[in-house]
Amino acid sequence: MSDCIFCRIASGEITGLRVYEDEATLAFMDVAKDVDGHILVIPKAHCKNILDCDSETLSAVFRTVQKVSQHLVSDCGYEGVNLLNASDESAGQSVPHFHIHIIPRKHGDGIDAWPEFTGAKEDLQAVYDRVKM
Repeated sequence: MSDCIFCRIASGEITGLRVYEDEATLAFMDVAKDVDGHILVIPKAHCKNILDCDSETLSAVFRTVQKVSQHLVSDCGYEGVNLLNASDESAGQSVPHFHIHIIPRKHGDGIDAWPEFTGAKEDLQAVYDRVKM
């Protein structure tokens, strides 16, 4: 998709700091400079978000997420990772190409990667009845 910045990075039209890539996926440094070691993993084939992603592509992305995360912990001195994803604009997705953020973590790093929730507004049983499959 010619107007998608992540597709342009995957194709090499825009350079990026490539951490890992294989036939189906690419992991590269996030340029936001918000957290040291912040990496994005994308499928090379365009899909908007997890809701639009076929199972083969989704599996490939998560294999790469696991491989990069293991490398960060085993070889780079990090102790854990947070994985973040927003699927759809209503969830805060700012780039309409499926991607997983890997945030490397160390004890005491001061990063609060969890959103602050204001509390559930509906009855738990009512929500369960609506969402159960």
